[in-house]
Amino acid sequence: MCAMILVVPAFLVLSALFLAFGLVLPLVRFEKLYFFDETPSLIDIVVSLWQQGSGGLAVLVGLFSIVFPVIKLFGIAMEATAPAQSGGRENWIARLLPILGKWSMMDVMLVALVIVAAKTSGMASAFTQPGLWFYTASAIMTGLLQMRLQPVPK
Repeated sequence: MCAMILVVPAFLVLSALFLAFGLVLPLVRFEKLYFFDETPSLIDIVVSLWQQGSGGLAVLVGLFSIVFPVIKLFGIAMEATAPAQSGGRENWIARLLPILGKWSMMDVMLVALVIVAAKTSGMASAFTQPGLWFYTASAIMTGLLQMRLQPVPK
């Protein structure tokens, strides 16, 4: 039982750490013509989209891949550390988390689509890098935390 008490704080810390690594470490290595390669991080991809004039796409990718996971993790941390409500009333965070849960893997799917698009375009070969695995681990841990914190139906 004591080990279960430590799971939530450990997953909160690891999920935040893995998200940070996932944002700044290279996500994918693109090899072009076997001589040129690029290893952009998720933040580099968003900045590059913005600089190339694809502002709408940069905002969309940034929202779903950077802002949304941070908000979701922050909400889960608040839910895990907030005192229980008396009288059966749920706070706004408890009402928000199920809505966020419905979109929980959208960020990982979006990153995967970028990699698939690069591979299928024929312009470059794409190989996953540690940033993608840290990013995915953070999303999975956040989902597990969210499931752990959901109230049991009566």
